[in-house]
Amino acid sequence: MHVVVAPDKFKGCLTAVEAADAMAAGVRDAAGDARIDRCPVADGGEGTLDVLVASGGRRVDVEVTGPLSRPVAARYVVLGGMAYVESASACGISYVEPSARTALLTHTRGVGELIRHAVEGGARGVVLTVGGTASTDGGAGMLRALGATVHDARGNPVPLGGGALTSVATVDLAAARRLLDGIEFRVATDVTNPLLGRDGAAAVFGPQKGAGPREVEHLETGLRTWAEALLRAGGRDVAAVPGSGAGGGVAGAAMAIGAMVESGFDLIASLTGIDDAVRGADLVITGEGSLDAQSLAGKAPAGVADRAHRAGVPVAVVAGRITLSPADLAEAGFTAWRALVDLAASKEDSLRRAAELLREATAAIVGDRAGQG
Repeated sequence: MHVVVAPDKFKGCLTAVEAADAMAAGVRDAAGDARIDRCPVADGGEGTLDVLVASGGRRVDVEVTGPLSRPVAARYVVLGGMAYVESASACGISYVEPSARTALLTHTRGVGELIRHAVEGGARGVVLTVGGTASTDGGAGMLRALGATVHDARGNPVPLGGGALTSVATVDLAAARRLLDGIEFRVATDVTNPLLGRDGAAAVFGPQKGAGPREVEHLETGLRTWAEALLRAGGRDVAAVPGSGAGGGVAGAAMAIGAMVESGFDLIASLTGIDDAVRGADLVITGEGSLDAQSLAGKAPAGVADRAHRAGVPVAVVAGRITLSPADLAEAGFTAWRALVDLAASKEDSLRRAAELLREATAAIVGDRAGQG
């Protein structure tokens, strides 16, 4: 029996690599002579760097300016001459206690510092992953760390943070462009939200970062002012571009200075060898912490399922919790599924014993599959 285990992270308890190890142990419990391919996956959000290191990447640790201007220990990964920069490493939501105040103050300067470090260290290209940030500053902090200047109508530097964007009058991108001259710059995201509007960065992601209705309105106004200033500075008009709202608009800032956008899942999958592993497999098993409607809209489990289907291989899923109906799961192409909360005494128990329960659930799926012949 040939089984491919390709989970994303189980947020809060297991990295994708740890989840793949637990699932592989479950496969061995049910089918000791099975051939197992571990292909941990990510979609460009938090945890992407762990998957890249497991694929042979070299981790680079750097102290940068955090989302509230305190130093944080961040990192990026170099693989094949490309630097993979995870925005959340420098300005992740885990660095703050989200509130109405932090929603306006947080910024992405540390992201730009990571990119600058990678470029000055000799990287021939940069891939920016943009999920899980604490900020809604439209990537203004990132561009400033790359050399851009941002001034108000009186010619004074605009403070960092999304709340200050309403005072932006002029932007000069020349220094940032010189730094990135000849550098391949890409943004990896599967989020399709634009920078502005009811589906934009402020309206959709602002509340997750502590913004109330008043703060969301203020951030929206600031992002609009910022987008107009970028356009006047010769940048691309990113206000309505799909994906420009990802990472609180950091994706939009990257696009404005020429970054190309690609699917985060497809990018990581191409580096982990999942396509080769799936071909000829008897079963593919994916998973993540919470399997819900968003999981079917570009997230890693849907990407794994799509690859399995194209290869004609059945695909199962194990998740911490599953909010989809059996009909939804079957329509998505999953032939079997298990939720860890169903095997645990409580939600807390499922988190505490995630690796053990993931192993048990995987063994049950493989055992059922082997019994079917």
